[in-house]
Amino acid sequence: MANPIASHSFTDFLKPSQVIFELKAAEKVRAIEELLDVLAKDKLIKNKKLILTRVIDRERLESTAIGEHVALPHARVDTEGDIAVAVGRSEKGIDFDAIDKKKVHLIILVVWNPSIPGLFNHLFAGMARFLRRADFRKRIFEARSRTQLFDILSEIELQLPQEERIISRASLLSKLQDIEIRKKKANKEQAKELQKQTELIREELDETLLMRFDKLMQRYGFAVAEVERGVCQGCNINVATQTSSAIEGSNDIYVCENCGKFLVSTRKKKK
Repeated sequence: MANPIASHSFTDFLKPSQVIFELKAAEKVRAIEELLDVLAKDKLIKNKKLILTRVIDRERLESTAIGEHVALPHARVDTEGDIAVAVGRSEKGIDFDAIDKKKVHLIILVVWNPSIPGLFNHLFAGMARFLRRADFRKRIFEARSRTQLFDILSEIELQLPQEERIISRASLLSKLQDIEIRKKKANKEQAKELQKQTELIREELDETLLMRFDKLMQRYGFAVAEVERGVCQGCNINVATQTSSAIEGSNDIYVCENCGKFLVSTRKKKK
């Protein structure tokens, strides 16, 4: 069983002073820097330059825009407390290389302490549950003041993901597997860059998730299997219909009941 955790309101980590109602920045890096300035002013972070570099490195690995005009840039570095959050709204929108090509109007920047593995997973699970709702996003985008925006964000409740469905970026876990395979054939310089990408990904994942991943990689040479037409490509056994349907189009991670590998939906083939 998953260990119980006390439920939190998003505002346990967010104060009104950490909300920018209208970002001045019109570009991604500048917007992230503007939000970091807020955290530095409130003495929630120490080294703004280091954190900015880490956040941008993470963006280069994979855009943190989750679609529908929302982005969640983040980094795992030392903070004054457990977690530091800043929120910025942009009426004009900012290009975040989002998968749906839409400009971002809401940016939630998260910086968390390395001593707490998986904390971002729990925060992400809670935020995503609310931010996926069109009515909730509409209220955010139509807020008329910082106070109103803060009040709407205070409705977000943070909860642990359920044991049978690990809330995590499935695309990141697949990418981690790809990188580990590429590292075996890489030269010294390439391996160094790939290792840097590996560390960025591993910092975001729960320790228990990584332990399972490492054991599967060691035993089978791969840990993530696609589900194609309801069949796990790791063991060629049908997965439960309900699980197969849930995986389709999802960015959550599921586990095959037969072979124990992580399951993700089939990647779209490039034409």
